[in-house]
Parts: sequence; structure tokens; C-alpha cells
Amino acid sequence: MELYLILRLVHILGAAVLFGTGLGIAFFMFMADRDGNPALIAGTARIVVVADFLFTATAVVAQPLSGIGLVLLTGRDIWESWIVTSLGLYILVGVFWLPVVWLQLEMKKMADEAILTGTALSPRYRHFMRIWFWCGWPAFISVLAIFSLMIAKPVLW
Repeated sequence: MELYLILRLVHILGAAVLFGTGLGIAFFMFMADRDGNPALIAGTARIVVVADFLFTATAVVAQPLSGIGLVLLTGRDIWESWIVTSLGLYILVGVFWLPVVWLQLEMKKMADEAILTGTALSPRYRHFMRIWFWCGWPAFISVLAIFSLMIAKPVLW
């Protein structure tokens, strides 16, 4: 298969994995939190952290590499406004994703502690969950914007 097609496939699959894994993780964490059961929250957090490291982290590396490869192969200018904007949004997604992974790990620990002590989830857990929830929105919106930019390739400046 032609290198261009391979890179394009990797890039599209990476975008799908980033979007799909992010949306799936958000859904399952949100639903576990709504249930309020520390055992369910701990189990869900354990699984979503693994998913983040296996799928999201892999796609996070593949995206810029395949994107730069596509730019070089197609002769595009890396400084085209839609590419620069996409990269900026990609960095923004990372700025929100990294704390979310840490928060998930911490919320898992807090849920494990609640299980061990037989107590309710702490106010600190609730605080972390609110931060986790609100960190997801800029990342989600940014990913949608990146998809739009990749499809339309607009001249922004």
C-alpha cells in the first residue's frame, strides 16, 4: 500500500481512537459517579486509566507523527493556518487530558479508601470529579474543532 494511504489511515484511525476512547471514558466515569457506589467507581476508574494508557496515549503519539508525515508527503506548508490551529488545539486537548488521567487515578484511590473504611466518598472526591467533568468539555470541543479543520482545511489568516 502506498505510504500516503498508510499515513492517512493511521491518522484517521488515531483521530477515531482519541475521540471514541475519550467519549467512552467520559461516559463510563460519569455513569459510575452518578451511581455513587465506591466499588463501581474504583473498578471503572481502574479500567478507564488502562484504556487511557493503552489507546489514548498510543493515538496521542501517532497523531502528530502521521500528520507531519502527511504534510511532508503532500507538500503542504506546516504553517498553513488550519494546520497551526489544529496543532494548537491538539496541545490544548493535552493540557486538559493529562490532569484528567491524574484525577482518575486519584479518584480511584479515594474510592478504594471508601471501600476499605466502609465510608462514603469524601468531599475531596466530589471536588476532583467536578474538575474532571469540566476539564472534559474544552478537550471535547477542541477535538470536534480539529475534525472540522481537517475536513474543511480553511484559510483562517
